[in-house]
Amino acid sequence: MAEKRVGVMGWPVAHSISPAMHNAAFQALNMIDWKYDLLPIPPDIVRQSLRTLREEGGYTGVNVTVPHKQAVMPYVRPDEIARVLGAANTIDFRENRATNTDVEGLVEDLKAHGVVLDGAKVLVLGAGGAARAAVYGLTMAGAVVTVTNRTFERAQVMLADLTISAGIQTTNFKPLPEAALEDDYTLVLNCTPVGMWPHVDACPWPDGVPFLQGVTVYDMIYRPQKTRLMEKAELHDGRAIGGLGMLVRQGAASFRIWTGEEPPIGVMLMAAEAALTEKTSEPGS
Repeated sequence: MAEKRVGVMGWPVAHSISPAMHNAAFQALNMIDWKYDLLPIPPDIVRQSLRTLREEGGYTGVNVTVPHKQAVMPYVRPDEIARVLGAANTIDFRENRATNTDVEGLVEDLKAHGVVLDGAKVLVLGAGGAARAAVYGLTMAGAVVTVTNRTFERAQVMLADLTISAGIQTTNFKPLPEAALEDDYTLVLNCTPVGMWPHVDACPWPDGVPFLQGVTVYDMIYRPQKTRLMEKAELHDGRAIGGLGMLVRQGAASFRIWTGEEPPIGVMLMAAEAALTEKTSEPGS
């Protein structure tokens, strides 16, 4: 039986918990000929590595993580979502097609937690690649989105790009102190790395800015599993949701593309939680 291989390419990539959740899914579905690998690839050999994986390595496809999500774009056939975001996180080598499943991962995880997006007023923190995916996905789902970021210029570039690439013109920018004065947001979405391990005491919402009361906070960070921002939400009678479910659901979307099988979400989530716990308990964690 010929082995079918997939994996995640990045630099570094040793921290990834994707192998744990994908290999658990393969095992659960008795797909014993499938295997998911770590693929550490330096930035200066991305093009050559894609060719090698596709033509010689026997790989069906790969996930793509930092810093390669933009770098792979000239060498693949991106779909509409990847083109809009300017980044790909999933490649199917059979047709060299690329997409970005972060949008689906976020929206589906919000829905799984019962968060209603159609007509919701959402405050997005950040203006990087994760924020771009979030603004696109939320807007397509019918949410009214406001973006806040430390620098107006970066947010302005992101919003202008989304206007040009996706026709999104409804999103506006507000400085956080100004946005915090409004009391009708139902969801705050953190798309910044602020508060991520090992800087767990950091928070993208400064202590000097009044926090919204009774709002749902979705933090894309999943390590730690409860960030300071999430703690603030709960202290102000709100709800806090971490980003592990988004990671699992974007991985599940990739799984579906490569295999044509329906992924066992529950199995993948349990495996991701176990792998995260194991990495957190490692020396130096």
